[in-house]
Amino acid sequence: MSGLEDLYREIILDHYRTPRNRGELDPPAIKAEGHNPLCGDEITVYLSISGEGDDAVIEDIKVGGQGCSISQSSASMMSQSMKGKSVAENRALARRFKALMGIDGVEPQDGDDAIDLGDLEALEGVMKFPVRIKCAVLSWNTVLQALDSGGGTTSTE
Repeated sequence: MSGLEDLYREIILDHYRTPRNRGELDPPAIKAEGHNPLCGDEITVYLSISGEGDDAVIEDIKVGGQGCSISQSSASMMSQSMKGKSVAENRALARRFKALMGIDGVEPQDGDDAIDLGDLEALEGVMKFPVRIKCAVLSWNTVLQALDSGGGTTSTE
């Protein structure tokens, strides 16, 4: 195994063992729940947003749930990367990540390729295991639903 693969594995395990932004936010935080029925992964995302529309900023984000190391580390990395950014920036980040995961139907927009994914690039190896891709994008689908609807439940089947 290459040194880069070892590093990526360590990043994933670090976020799984010591998840960032773990917990809940009190109302009026937006809450959305996601579930992957294929493997049982569950994610709950809480968002505290200030402002309106695409210029609104995610002031705080907390993530709860249970599941495999891929789903939980992806949620941890996602929460770190989204805090303090606008809704528009976070939608672009989600598009960039989903494109990295090879998700069909993702329509990249100008500038998406320039987005630095940082630690999220460690999850690129998930592409070797197509059944695990849904684990990696579960939290992303859940946070996008929270941004779209202000809450609810999503399922990735």
